[in-house]
Order: sequence, then structure tokens, then C-alpha cells
Amino acid sequence: MKRFAFILLLICLPLMLVAQTNKRIKELETKRSDLQKQIAETEALLKTTNKDVGSQLNGLNALTGQIEERRRYIDNISNDLLAVDSELVFIDRQLDTLQMSLDDKKKKYEASLRYLYKNRSIQEKLMFIFSAENLSQTYNRLRYVREYATYQRMQGKEIIRKQDELAKKQEELQSVKEEKARLLASREEEKQKLEIQEKKAQQVIKDLRSKQKGLQDEIAKKRREATQLNNQIDRLIAIEIENARKRAEEEARKEAEVKKNAEAARANTATSSTSAGTSTTKPGTATAKPATAKAETYSMSKADRELSADFATNRGKLPLPITGSCIIVSHYGQYNVAGLRNVTLDNKGIDIQGKPGAQARAIFNGKVAAVFQLNGLFNILVRHGSYISVYCNLSKTNVKQGDDVSTKQILGTIFSDTSDNNRTVLHFQLRKEKDKLNPEVWLNK
Repeated sequence: MKRFAFILLLICLPLMLVAQTNKRIKELETKRSDLQKQIAETEALLKTTNKDVGSQLNGLNALTGQIEERRRYIDNISNDLLAVDSELVFIDRQLDTLQMSLDDKKKKYEASLRYLYKNRSIQEKLMFIFSAENLSQTYNRLRYVREYATYQRMQGKEIIRKQDELAKKQEELQSVKEEKARLLASREEEKQKLEIQEKKAQQVIKDLRSKQKGLQDEIAKKRREATQLNNQIDRLIAIEIENARKRAEEEARKEAEVKKNAEAARANTATSSTSAGTSTTKPGTATAKPATAKAETYSMSKADRELSADFATNRGKLPLPITGSCIIVSHYGQYNVAGLRNVTLDNKGIDIQGKPGAQARAIFNGKVAAVFQLNGLFNILVRHGSYISVYCNLSKTNVKQGDDVSTKQILGTIFSDTSDNNRTVLHFQLRKEKDKLNPEVWLNK
């Protein structure tokens, strides 16, 4: 039984390896196809006809984001090439092993054929059987002749099977080589597109340099708007933190009151059971009151603490806060715009550009803490325990303060600027109470 299982494994293993290789190639193709589709869709976001400084600066941000996407795509192709090269080495080794096995089986088969040729007549076989000294030896020789014949047939079949297996492995090798050729061609094509985009970005930078005064004015305007927005967000978050503290205090107060009532009930029961006996309390001595432990204080309620823990476990897995194709056009933190002198951006979150009609969506379960307007646009704060996600630049909202929301629930429609080729950008922030977090490390991009 064990021998049969071993033979079955030897027959099935090459087929399993072929299936694994084909699956791996398929996975690479699917992943690359998805990335290519995403890049193609985001390329439409780069089209702009306006030549004013603000539009050009926004266009440069979008172009820079697209260049980053394409570089990541090229890196992904390079990684796929490494995987394919590794697969080629593995298949080459398998081919060598199969060829050696086939050669060995052919040699053994040729040797057995030569033996049969020398002892080919029926008479010789019968003489070999009946020349035995006793019946037991006759039986053993007869069994030997039968088993040898069976062995010959199996050897022939095994050689044919090995030849088929070798042919399939060679087809697999050819398929992987073709995939490598496609990858190399694709990478070269993407490099050429990247070069064109980089030249385009350099041209935009050159145009912006010639408008240094207007550029500085535009940057100053963006900073004023960002400061105004962040001050309002900070104020509302401070209010929300205070509200959360009050909820926690109220919860702790109620828990302490329930505990106190339970202790009083136990004390009354104990007093009733001893009322018929003689009191041991001396006259004029007051009955000692049980000491009450100070209730533990929290800045959040139990429900908020549980929600915070759930949110934290999803770091790096949270969905993007925007529907449809999108691209990150401004990253978190302070950084200089490459190629432009004295142009420093300081982003408290990230800016994500999508298609006109794109909607903001909740990244996790929570409750709407605030909805406010600034410069005619809506902004939404959603609380997830101690974490707060912020969605800005909305033309319309679907929720109000106090609403419970679920992961990926639509919060509102992102504003499309008709004066800037319908540019549609969501400004997104993530806080842990007052601390500002980099949203990119939390999102599943």
C-alpha cells in the first residue's frame, strides 16, 4: 500500500509542479493587469488646459503622483522578473533531473532487451523453469519469468511517461520564457512613458519658475486656507475629546453607584440577620462606615476603548477614503517640491485626487463627531474611539452629527472645481486624539 502511494506521488508530483508554475504566472499577470488598469485610469486625471499658477501647481502635484505610481509599477515588473528568473532556474533543474531519470531508465531497458534477445525462445524459458531441482524452485522460477515480463512492460510504459513529462516541462519552460519576454517589453514601454512624464513635469516646473511671484502668492494662499481648516479641526477635536472624557466619567460614576448600592444591600442584609441578638456596639460609639475605593477614571468609555482597539488592529488594512480610481497628489508631512526654490508644503494629512463624482467613504465603523462648513465646502469628522478620521472638501454630505457609520459607508460627494478642469480632491486626515498620524501607513493602497 505504501509502495502504491509512493508511485502515485511520483506520477502526480510533476503535474502539481506544472499547475503551481501556471498559477504563479497567472497571478503575476492578474496583478500586473490590475496595476496597469489603475495607471491608465489615473492618467485621465492629469489632463488640464489651464495655465494659471494654481492650476499648474495642482497639475504638477498630480503628475508627480502619477510618476510615483509608474515607478512603483516598474519596480513591480522588476520583482516579477526576479520571480520568473527563479522559476526558470527551478524548471531547468527539474528538466535536468527528468533527463537523467529518462536516460537511466533507457539504459536499464536496453540492458533488459539485450538479455531477452539472448534468451528469447520459449524452449529456453521452459527449460529454465523445468530444470529446477524441486517443485518449490519450479514455482519460484515461473514467478520470476512472469514478474520479469511485467517489469519489462512497466519499464516501457515508464519511459513513455517520462518522455511525456519531459515534453510538458519543456513546454512549461517555453511558456515562462515567453512571459519573461513580455515582462521585459512591458518594463521598457513603461520606462519610456515615465521618461515622457518626467520631461513634462520638468516643463511645468520651468513654467512655474518663470512665475515665482505668483507661485509664492499661491503657496501663501494655500497655507492660509490650510491653517484655517486645521485650526477648526483642532478646535472640534478638542471638544470631542472633552465629550469623550465626560462620557467616560459618567459611565464610571454609574458603575460606582451600582457598586455602592450593592454593598449597601449586603450590609442591610447582614444587619437584619443580627437584629435579634445583643448589640456589641458600646454606647456613644458610631458604627464604622465601609471604605469605598476610588473609581478608576478613563478618558474614554468602555465602548470607545473597544472600538479603538479594533481600529488599531486594522493598521495598513483600512480602505481608501474615496471611491473609484484615485491617486495621492500630496503626501503627509513637510517636504520641498522638487525643482522649485523656496516651495515647501506642510500637509497634516494627504490629498487624494479622484474622478469627478467621486465620493468620500468611512474608513472604519464609528460615529459622526462633527459636520462643518468652511469656504462653502463641507468637512466631516468621524470618531473611532480615540481615533478620528477627517474628510474635507465635500460639496454635499450624506450624514449628520451623531450618525453611526460603517466601513465604506458613503459620507458625501467630493467637490469638483469647474474652474480647474473639474479637479476633484479629497483632503484626508487621521488623528489619535490630538496627535496627527500619517494616513498612508494605515490605508491599504
